Amino acid sequence: MEIIHLSAECYPIAKVGGLGDVVGALPKYQNKLGHVAKVVMPAYQTKFMQENEFEVVYDGWGKLGFQDFTVRIFREKTNKLGFDLFLVHIAGLLDRPNVYGYTDDTERFLAYQIAVLDWVAQWEHRPDVVHCHDHHTGLVPFMMAYCQQFRSLSQIPTVLTIHNAQYQGQFGWDKLYYIPAFDIWKSGQLDWKGAINPLASAIKCAWRVTTVSPSYLDEISFKANGLEDLLAQERGKSAGILNGIDNEVWNPQTDPMLEKKFTLRTVDAGKKANKAALCAVFNLDPAKPLFTFIGRLVGEKGADLLPDIFYNALITFPGEINILVLGSGDPQVEGRLSHLKEAFPGNYNAYIGYNEQLSHQIYAAADFLLMPSRVEPCGLNQMYALRYGTIPIVRRIGGLKDTVIDIGDGGFGICHDQTSVWDVGHAIGRAHDLYGNEKSVKEIRKFIMQLDHSWDRAAQEYIDLYQI
Repeated sequence: MEIIHLSAECYPIAKVGGLGDVVGALPKYQNKLGHVAKVVMPAYQTKFMQENEFEVVYDGWGKLGFQDFTVRIFREKTNKLGFDLFLVHIAGLLDRPNVYGYTDDTERFLAYQIAVLDWVAQWEHRPDVVHCHDHHTGLVPFMMAYCQQFRSLSQIPTVLTIHNAQYQGQFGWDKLYYIPAFDIWKSGQLDWKGAINPLASAIKCAWRVTTVSPSYLDEISFKANGLEDLLAQERGKSAGILNGIDNEVWNPQTDPMLEKKFTLRTVDAGKKANKAALCAVFNLDPAKPLFTFIGRLVGEKGADLLPDIFYNALITFPGEINILVLGSGDPQVEGRLSHLKEAFPGNYNAYIGYNEQLSHQIYAAADFLLMPSRVEPCGLNQMYALRYGTIPIVRRIGGLKDTVIDIGDGGFGICHDQTSVWDVGHAIGRAHDLYGNEKSVKEIRKFIMQLDHSWDRAAQEYIDLYQI
């Protein structure tokens, strides 16, 4: 089976969040199952583009409304990611350093989708499945089904994976002319609540729809930023498939980014060594329990409450705990988190920004990982933490609910029900008490490191879905 994955992100080429991790791993594991999975994404001006070898596989042109654009598609030559990687270069639109955040993102991702379909339509064969990820590729199922110039692709099954239903890519009908010619009576397939909505269109037009965890599929039936009714209508073709993690990248036994690698047998000594090294860099006390937050500093993640949560915890347990933050996002939250350094030197620190190596080091060193999310379609950080023997503290929502069981229920994590300063503070108190029971902590570490959240299971579930 040949599967084409279309995505705005793919680690390590360009990653903003979990979408990049998923698309960077799932195709590799599908290939290991004996299939041919490929990724086609925009050719941003990233470090990966500058440091690797590519060959041109396609030169052409496309049309975005009345504007022509030239297209060049590159293939990474060495298959270093474990799958064929194709990068779509469109001068002036996609050749930029950032993935998102431009005023013409609608035009950028529409041109990308049109260019991909123009290319695939010229192949001598047809792929078995086109797998679209989030709204940036959401018009592909519509265009394959209804646009005249892509009629030859209309019988290829399409799958949409919703990584986050809060972002839908809506734009006005004044830009309808961007979309290649189609029978205008099909325009209802583009519409949702008075706008062209790429995510809604993909939900309507894709042959199958998936979410990145079973619980998230249930949750978006009542919380999906206006798409609730549509998702209820299309529930019959929908499935929740829990994301996995790439155990080859996230492996404390082989991870080159760690101060000291460790195994299940050496986890206590390994975490102690990594914690000592990390605490030395950030002026923290390695004898104290280390709590951490890694991720985007946005409301979805509950980050707006972190300054108050941390302040209260550091006051409640004076000199008894350490807290380290790695993330970026809301400037106001960044500022408040940075200011806490002055109030609690030696017990608190923050790195504002994105640092892949540091994230690995924190997972290996920390005792507890905080994820007080308001929305968490799947969550990967908690799985990385488990892999490195770090106990997750999570809200019972989405994929967090599917992957973490509270120690009070015979499980291995600490769970709370609300994203509130009080709930998270209470959970930190429970973790503080747990840390005092060295025997229990050691038992939990060894247990959670053996949990299997690899992509092997999820990759097979997707293959099964394609074949229904």
